[in-house]
Amino acid sequence: MARPITLCTAQWADMELEPLCKLAKEMGYEGLEIATWGQLDVHKAAEDPSYVQQVQDTLSKYGLGCWAIAAHVPGQCVADLWDPRLDGFAPAELAGQPDKIRAWGTAELMATAKAAHNLGVKVVTGFMGSPIFKYFYSFPQTSEEMIDAGFREVVDAWTPIFDEFDKYGVKFALEVHPGEIAFDYYTFQRLLKEFNYRPTLGCNFDPSHLLWQGVDPVVFCHDFIDRVYHVHAKDVKMNLNGRTGVLGSHITFGDMNRGWNFVSLGHGDVDFDAICRVLNQGGYTGPLSVEWEDSGMDRVYGATEACAYIKQYNFEASTMAFDSAIRTDG
Repeated sequence: MARPITLCTAQWADMELEPLCKLAKEMGYEGLEIATWGQLDVHKAAEDPSYVQQVQDTLSKYGLGCWAIAAHVPGQCVADLWDPRLDGFAPAELAGQPDKIRAWGTAELMATAKAAHNLGVKVVTGFMGSPIFKYFYSFPQTSEEMIDAGFREVVDAWTPIFDEFDKYGVKFALEVHPGEIAFDYYTFQRLLKEFNYRPTLGCNFDPSHLLWQGVDPVVFCHDFIDRVYHVHAKDVKMNLNGRTGVLGSHITFGDMNRGWNFVSLGHGDVDFDAICRVLNQGGYTGPLSVEWEDSGMDRVYGATEACAYIKQYNFEASTMAFDSAIRTDG
């Protein structure tokens, strides 16, 4: 196969590493994208070689690799505009203290860079937060100065973190996602510019977050292929029936009255065939990491089915023109 098929452990953070490795292997996966709030203590991995060896040995025992570490939860805390929801991401004793939550998130990302290096992992996926996502609909009136200030705030918060990533030869792949400073095509384009196209920053390409916004994931992947540092295989099903809208109506995920829902791979509208072809053309050889999210399906059933599904689209590019065999030499 062209790329390893891995399981993002974000939705499996309730399981310890070894039983999850065993289950992932049984479901057909070749590796894990390990969540820092789940199966990995980044501070221990940054400082304790015996702990690093333990993690590596556990993966090896089940024939699994690790090509990326997921740091979405602490990353969100680095530059987000605080509200009570953020308390659920940070340690309980920091609840209601935005400055301390931000400092905690920053320290976690700093440690993650060194932990990734020690584990031989070159990519950290995650979120960055946003002090201005609340302004995505510009009412009350939102000035350009407010947006400019928000991007500057993110650059200021993340530059020291990226310095640490560079120190350890690790890249950061932002999951372009609503709630982030970059949530669609043009905000990601702007974020790259704000960081002066620093090579440290790329994207964790997740087509499901683009499709429901009306952004074509295939176009996004094609245009930003040089910044695709990691890929999430995740699907979304649209349900725009005249009553529903893309903003979700404050209806819980999984409810069929929503305008869209995340669904298990193959049950939605993402064109994985086209995405694979763009990845092949762009030379992407990193993982296809299944981030399994489907509130309407058992997760073991769904993640097993999803692994088999994405393997159908993990074909390699051809090494010859399809019509080369019918050419004459006359």
